[in-house]
Amino acid sequence: MLLGIEVIPASVQDRDGAVDLIKKTRRLFPFIKHVFADGGYSGDRLATDLAPQGVTLEIVKRTDKEGGFKLIRRRWVAGRTFSWLRRNRRLMAHYEALAIIAEGFAKLAMISVMLKRLTVPSSKPAT
Repeated sequence: MLLGIEVIPASVQDRDGAVDLIKKTRRLFPFIKHVFADGGYSGDRLATDLAPQGVTLEIVKRTDKEGGFKLIRRRWVAGRTFSWLRRNRRLMAHYEALAIIAEGFAKLAMISVMLKRLTVPSSKPAT
């Protein structure tokens, strides 16, 4: 489930935009205490900026030492979420003029995923 999203310009590093996103997300979900991120978010600055909020940062890195596909415990969560978003043609085929519109379409895509999960018919016969 997508808890928060923020569209930032290409000139801004993801690592720099992460602090504001986590602050905004924690207003709605204050119980978030641990954040998993990939190697692009590594560095002391982000971890230092998140510490006053009571959030710990764990970097999940790939291991290129062994060949072939390896399932990494928390890394698949982000990949799966991006896969769900990519099923929406609007998110793949258009570049929105305003960031708020792109955020809105991403939220609609996740709402669609959640509605499909809620409306899947059960295999039990109705009584």
